[in-house]
Amino acid sequence: MSFITIKNVSKYFPKILKPAVDQLSLSIEKGEIITLLGPSGCGKTTTLRMIAGFEQPSDGLISIDGNTVFLDGRSVPPEKRGIGMVFQDYALFPHLTIEKNVMFGLVKWTTKEKKARAKEVLELVGLEEYGSRYPNELSGGQQQRVALARALAPRPHVILMDEPFSNLDAGLREKMRFDVTAILRKAETTAIIVTHDQKDAFAVSDRVVVMKEGIVQQIATPKEMYRCPRNCFVAQFVGKTNLLTGTLCPDLKHVDTEIGRICLPNQLSEDIGNVKVSIRPEGCRMSEEGRYTGQVQRVTYSGEYQEVFVQLQSEDATINPIIIYANVEQDIEVGSVISFNITPELVALVD
Repeated sequence: MSFITIKNVSKYFPKILKPAVDQLSLSIEKGEIITLLGPSGCGKTTTLRMIAGFEQPSDGLISIDGNTVFLDGRSVPPEKRGIGMVFQDYALFPHLTIEKNVMFGLVKWTTKEKKARAKEVLELVGLEEYGSRYPNELSGGQQQRVALARALAPRPHVILMDEPFSNLDAGLREKMRFDVTAILRKAETTAIIVTHDQKDAFAVSDRVVVMKEGIVQQIATPKEMYRCPRNCFVAQFVGKTNLLTGTLCPDLKHVDTEIGRICLPNQLSEDIGNVKVSIRPEGCRMSEEGRYTGQVQRVTYSGEYQEVFVQLQSEDATINPIIIYANVEQDIEVGSVISFNITPELVALVD
């Protein structure tokens, strides 16, 4: 049996006909880190709040560690669900020391037990020497670790984190992805994280749940989701991609598109006729003897790679340029003609 079960959960807000969350079902194993990923308004934060008990679902079932916390309008209050919450702004008490912030939720513990547990979790997050300091004396990354320590202190069944990296600058953000994941793994804690950033989701998650307009689009590991997106929305939301329409060939292994024939990673079992193909930019490899040829329309330098927009020859003048990721050391000029091949492993059929 799954550690957390969410079955057919929906949420309607007053005077709004469309549900914020529509028939969401999800099973989470103990110790698993799950990320709810999607644009603003997709229902991910509402889902997190329903799990926490801050919002009551309109219908459905939620159970945590074998205990039903919502069913048929009957809801267990948040404080009895065994939930640890890390808010987007950390919500630390500025007038309390770090130690007292961590001890705040340990209401039924003795003073000796509180101090011992605070010391334990501060050691876990690498801040054992900061107990006597105040939140304003810590950096953003340190404050985040304090918030995580406070959430872990009561030994909750699950940790919920709402946009935990959004207030951090780029360099610190990358470090904190690693630190938070390491802390959760070491504590063997089940966690559900909400973010709109694909890099955050892929860096910390065992599985990612992509949502759009309250509906789950795909649940998969980061690698599976990136390489095999289920539909156009997922393909575009979890990274840049080239989307082409085409017709499946009789060999069930190739697709004829407006830019030519493209090889699929695997042979299909049946002919499905017209299809849509997703091709990741890094799957387009520049080569002097490449099968596909086009003129460079634009080059954008990103630091790690060059984003090259190539207009291929086609009878259809409305075809969008193909995006290629090229090595930064390659000298590519706008207006030049280049050739490239497409790696089948980074090609996927999408709905």
